[in-house]
Amino acid sequence: MKRSLILSSLVAALAVAAAAHANEPAKPAYKGDPAKGQAIGSTICAACHNADGNSVISANPKLAGQNADYLYKQMTNFKAVDGKQPARVNAIMNGMISAFNEEQMRDLAAYFSSQKQKGEVAKNRDTIALGQKIFRAGDISKGLPACAGCHGPAGHGIPAQFPRIGGQFSDYLEVQLKSFRDESRANDPNKMMRMVAIKMTDVEIKAVADYIAGLR
Repeated sequence: MKRSLILSSLVAALAVAAAAHANEPAKPAYKGDPAKGQAIGSTICAACHNADGNSVISANPKLAGQNADYLYKQMTNFKAVDGKQPARVNAIMNGMISAFNEEQMRDLAAYFSSQKQKGEVAKNRDTIALGQKIFRAGDISKGLPACAGCHGPAGHGIPAQFPRIGGQFSDYLEVQLKSFRDESRANDPNKMMRMVAIKMTDVEIKAVADYIAGLR
């Protein structure tokens, strides 16, 4: 009888402990430490993206002010897992990101997102009107949606969903749109960007990329 009471008490104690653990609030996901990210970003990443994420080379995107969740997603997409080809293929970035763990990628995302972007400018006055039309209204006749619908009226994006594109290099934007169009870049959820880019001509892509570069 005594042994039975001891076992019953033990079971009851374990049940209480389990219930208390179940009621504990879930630990929030690690958002990254900008200070730790700076130590990596201002050294390893600086050669291509500059120490503060304001790249001065149009082939390399500006990271300053970009949405942290988007930056983290891109880094994970560049990273190969279990020997499989990464979701986003880029010879340089695939190699660079391979050395970073999840916490370091979060730190980098937190650091670069906290920096102030030094935006570009629109350079082609002859295509400003066309670029503005595509960005703000799209082209209903061929089912081309407005860029602003997802990226916002000033191209600031929607955190965790759509990236900031305003102020980015037009050359970089043009390359990415064409990459989505020919599907050499295919890490867009539900093929959203591929379905947009396939409806755009080279002239339209260049015009809207130039217009977006001048947004603030």
